[in-house]
Amino acid sequence: MSCTSCYLSSCVRRVPVFKGLADAEVALIEGITQSKHYGKGSLVCVEGEQSDALFVLHTGMIKLTQSSRDGKEHILRFLFPGDYCGQFSMLKNTESYVNAEMLEEGTVCCLRREQFLPILAGNATLAYNFLLSMSEQLQYAEDWAGAMHMLEVEQRLAKILLYFYSKDGAVLSNETHPRKILLPASKKEIAAMIGTTAETLSRKLNLFTKWKWIAVSKRVIDILDLNALIEMSEIGTSRKM
Repeated sequence: MSCTSCYLSSCVRRVPVFKGLADAEVALIEGITQSKHYGKGSLVCVEGEQSDALFVLHTGMIKLTQSSRDGKEHILRFLFPGDYCGQFSMLKNTESYVNAEMLEEGTVCCLRREQFLPILAGNATLAYNFLLSMSEQLQYAEDWAGAMHMLEVEQRLAKILLYFYSKDGAVLSNETHPRKILLPASKKEIAAMIGTTAETLSRKLNLFTKWKWIAVSKRVIDILDLNALIEMSEIGTSRKM
């Protein structure tokens, strides 16, 4: 996918991978960073298409999906401002293994392989940060795969609510109660992510509401008892339903 030559330095500075670099090194990366504005529903990259760029979300929200052989869409994860994708395709100069769809309009920055890899190869701090960040993504994927097999539905629900709560792009600004989060997709899609049905998800949300852990208003979740959700998300702490 192509990127315009629009310069957007703040995109680089908000990404954890680039933290700890000297100003001159950050400026070097900013110099090769391009950006593009996408409308809601637009595809930043397409599964199966050649890709040579690292895509960093600056504003908006992205849904990463894969298609099964029968054509069904499987949600892998959501990207919030500061998150990125495309690193594996960029490093191997191969096809994208995901679709990256904008859930709302926003701006995406990209760093091209031919420009970024020489900088990566010549900077030990950047290379270490990049490797560490990818390791954390792999660990998250492994942890979630384990959760799908080892945790009960209510534990998986607590875990994904905490994940959304940890992302600035999912938290709604509210001075009186800063723990409101917006579900980035429909309840049917969220249910599929945690390996259950929309009906079961609704029952579990109602149960959490009954216990006064959360309050629900359509796709807005108000977290009332953060510690309870944390305890529920851990293995072996499920209550009798």
